[in-house]
Amino acid sequence: MNIQALDKDLLSLFEKRVVLSQMGYDHRDYDDVEEALHDLEDIFNKNYGTYLEGILSDIHKEYCPESDVLLPTAYLAKSFKETADGGIEVGKDAGVLVELEADPDATAKLILLPTPTRIVLQVGKKKNVVWEAEEVNS
Repeated sequence: MNIQALDKDLLSLFEKRVVLSQMGYDHRDYDDVEEALHDLEDIFNKNYGTYLEGILSDIHKEYCPESDVLLPTAYLAKSFKETADGGIEVGKDAGVLVELEADPDATAKLILLPTPTRIVLQVGKKKNVVWEAEEVNS
């Protein structure tokens, strides 16, 4: 897996989501940007879906086996920012709600973030990187 290409394509998809999230439905370009976003999502899932679904499946087995694995683009945050201490802040609608095996009553989400490509498990306000993409030399 070419991790640089994955991260570049994920960042492009993320940036398009941010652009769309900043537009109102009445914006004259909204429909065109939304269509371009859906095209990018389809291409991303075609190119990286099998790879990321395998990783997501392993994460689900470990943390939330009762929750279904979705397409990788479902886990992508619409926006995020890095804090001064190296943490991350995501919007309330980021990621996919999952049922934690260790604490089924907790509000938990899995979130796919770019630069570097990683998957974060958020439980309440606590965030933990549960996977980060690494280049594998064959």
